[in-house]
Amino acid sequence: MRKRVALLLASVLCLCTVLAGCGGSASSGGGKAKILFTVSSMDAFRQTLADAAQSAAQENGVQLDVVDAEGSIEAQVAHIKEAVSGGYNVILCAPVSVDTTVELKATAGDIPIVFVNSCPADKYLTADQYMYVGSDENTAGQFQAEYVLDKLADKDELNVMILKGERGHSGTVGRTKGVKAALEASGKTIHYVFEDYANWDAQQASDMFEVFLKTGQPLDCVLCNNDTMALGVVEACKKNGVDLSGLPVLGVDATADGCLAIQNGEMAFTVYQSATGQGEAAVQAAIALAGGGSAKKVDGISEDGKYVWVPFEKVDSGNVSQYQ
Repeated sequence: MRKRVALLLASVLCLCTVLAGCGGSASSGGGKAKILFTVSSMDAFRQTLADAAQSAAQENGVQLDVVDAEGSIEAQVAHIKEAVSGGYNVILCAPVSVDTTVELKATAGDIPIVFVNSCPADKYLTADQYMYVGSDENTAGQFQAEYVLDKLADKDELNVMILKGERGHSGTVGRTKGVKAALEASGKTIHYVFEDYANWDAQQASDMFEVFLKTGQPLDCVLCNNDTMALGVVEACKKNGVDLSGLPVLGVDATADGCLAIQNGEMAFTVYQSATGQGEAAVQAAIALAGGGSAKKVDGISEDGKYVWVPFEKVDSGNVSQYQ
């Protein structure tokens, strides 16, 4: 029975790798690293990240296999088990939930894990064993606040709407914390007239904005944890005759649609998060950790050795063409 289950898991692994669009192995080329990348669920950002990781693995002559957990914690745990039984020596993991970090670490045994996209709590990270590659989410929020404070410099009080991503996601927590800290340090009086979780979703964001409009409260800006939600707000504004030239709507990620909206004068600002840079950096960290090595020489490594930071970049109408 155990043999049949193992064979089934192996078959599912191969099938998911093909369906992910970046399956198969890079040419080994004598490389020592054999990497499994388990992705929480594929969307445009994570697909770009996975593609970049695959390209980096190929360039470095190491094996990288990508599997999609499709939002299932159980599937992701099964992927980790397959990494152990399949002889992988490093795991890249975009976790379905950071609440499962302890279970994922226990399942991996001695195999190092490089987390990406959603960051576990600092206490669960260890240099050269359990690391995180990504962008400092607080900085994205800070950049949003800086834009608003400059744009609305003549106002002593600001009425702010914040639409957040998934509850507990490191991007949600960090971006929201960062924008609030910077706004509140400005000396202005900040009124959070609406704040809720729209779960990265355009329709939820649009619906929430329409509910807010019915309250008739004043509003100076809309700060969204990602571009998708910002675009939902833009559509609600257009539908309800709200003048976007007088209401800055801000996002994060600099997606193609988000950049187009900035170019068209609909969105005001976004923050570029390099999925390509994160994918490449994750592979560099994984290669460094293979065989018990250290990531201390990887570009962007933090002083404590737990993080590899890929910088965020500000995007507005003045430079949006560089990101399209």
